[in-house]
This record gives sequence, C-alpha cells and structure tokens, in this order.
Amino acid sequence: MRRKTIVLIVGLLLCMLACAAQSEEYWMPKRSREAFRILVDHLLEAREQPEPDDGEQIRRDLEVLRGIRESDYAIALSVAAHWEKVYLRPYELILAGKEGAVEQLWQAGVRNSRRHAFVVLGYALRAGEMTDELKGRCRAAAAAAQAFPETILVCSGGATGGNNPKKHTEAGMMREYLITQFGIAPERIYIDEQAMTTAENAVYTFRILKEQQAESLTLVTSDYHQRWGQVVYNLMAAIYGQEYGYCPEIVGNFCYKTNGKRGQGEARSAAAQVKSMLGLNRK
Repeated sequence: MRRKTIVLIVGLLLCMLACAAQSEEYWMPKRSREAFRILVDHLLEAREQPEPDDGEQIRRDLEVLRGIRESDYAIALSVAAHWEKVYLRPYELILAGKEGAVEQLWQAGVRNSRRHAFVVLGYALRAGEMTDELKGRCRAAAAAAQAFPETILVCSGGATGGNNPKKHTEAGMMREYLITQFGIAPERIYIDEQAMTTAENAVYTFRILKEQQAESLTLVTSDYHQRWGQVVYNLMAAIYGQEYGYCPEIVGNFCYKTNGKRGQGEARSAAAQVKSMLGLNRK
C-alpha cells in the first residue's frame, strides 16, 4: 500500500511539472500555429535574404492570422513590427561608456522612477565565476542605475557553465558584484536564478516585472545580443498584454560594447526562440 501511495504521489508530481512546463507556452489553435510559423520564417528571410516584396508578403501573412483569431493576430502584429524595427531598419544601439549615452536614455524615454526597470541579461559563467563579458554587462547596468537612482534592476541567469560545483548563478553573482563593486542598494535589485536561455530570461523576469508593477523596462546586455533580446522581450510583453492586460513598454536599450565581437546567427536564434515560446514546433 505504501509503495502504491509513493508511486501515485510521484506520478502526480510529474504531471504537475509537465503542466507547469506547458504553461510557459502561449496556447494557440493549430491553424494559427501554422500561419505564425510561416510568418516567422518570412521575417527571418527578410533579414537574411531581403527582397523588394518582403513587406507585402509579411502583410499577407498577418492578414491570414487576422482571419483566424484576433488575439493571435495582435501578438503577430507586435512581433512583426518589432522585428522590422530592430532587424530590417537602421537601429541605433546605446553603448555604455560612450559620450552622451545617458542623455540618449533620457531621450529614449527612460524615467527616473521605481516603475522603470533595467533588466540585466546574464552570460554563461566559467568554472562558476563571472567572465569579463558578464562584468561588462554589470558595469553598463551600474552606470544606468547610478544615472537613474530611483529605478529598479532585475538580473536574470541561472547556474550555467561547466565545472560549477557550488551552483553559482549568473543572477546571484551579478547582484553581489553590483552591490560590492558599485554600491547599488540591495533593495533595488531583484533576481531570477532559473533562466538558462534568452527566452527563459523573458519568461522569468516578466513575473518579477508584473509583481513590481513596472510600467517600462530597458534591456541591458551585450551589443550583439540586444536585438535578439528585444524581439524575445517584446513577444513576452505582447503575450502578457493578451493574457493579463499587462504590457510594459520597452524603452531604449543599453549595451556593453564587446570590441567588435558579433553573435553568429543571432537572428536565427531569435526566430527559433519565438517559435518555441509560441509552441510553433508542436504539430
């Protein structure tokens, strides 16, 4: 009897975990998934192999979604508009440390208010320690936090990298670094220690943003990672807008300059994560 009870409890726990994992995906009917998948493929093609009729093709894709379900169309419209903004038009990155960078944040609409959050995306640890790139992202975040002292910071990143026996997390180490090296007040910093991907950064930090009632946010990451992050976070904002009526504005960007380092295929990664977040890979 005891063994059967244990088996039953384990089965229930596994079921609960499966349901929780599935709940991270935005649900949409099969017809919408198929149409959305085509839209994302065309957006990526417009980035990698631009053609004069790309705009018209994307409009046709959107009209198909509009005819299926209005909420899916609203999310698709947001994704397409933001993809065009960051990938298909000239898009200026605000580089931390560059003269006038703080003024650019003001001009972008960043407010010195607790309702604004600087969301700092992590970078894989090496042997359980911060890399120079992760420290660079923290320096950018510290500069933003010092320029806007009423805002909050949300650091995101789990226990990444090999040879990390103490399970140090990117977010935990970022928090400590910001406090000890830059004097950022601990009560300003919120952390997500679960995310292992850029998509999960968005999933877990949006829970914090909603709890803190943030009305706007600025992504802080490396220069080559900013566009990818913008696409994923804009999608999460659109999903939250449909499901909870909560849609914080993404205001500007703030980047650690990596001295010419560029992410290879980052637009493809962004497209792949959009598909994953929307469950488009399911049949």
